[in-house]
Amino acid sequence: MGQVIVRNLDDETIGALKARAAMHGNSLEQELRGILAQAAKPGPKERLALADEIRAMTPRKRQSNATALLREDRER
Repeated sequence: MGQVIVRNLDDETIGALKARAAMHGNSLEQELRGILAQAAKPGPKERLALADEIRAMTPRKRQSNATALLREDRER
């Protein structure tokens, strides 16, 4: 696991983070880990952008008719 040091946080911010941690029954470190993990997850816009990128890599080819293929297979 890596470590991160954040310098020069003002006392008001630290106090608010400590209060938030206490509200959730966490230590300050646990609370900060949770906040950072949540912030690192892609949001809806990022997920849609990734889906669009993947879609663009997929050839636009007409798909087979599954019903026709099943019928054909059953008739064998």
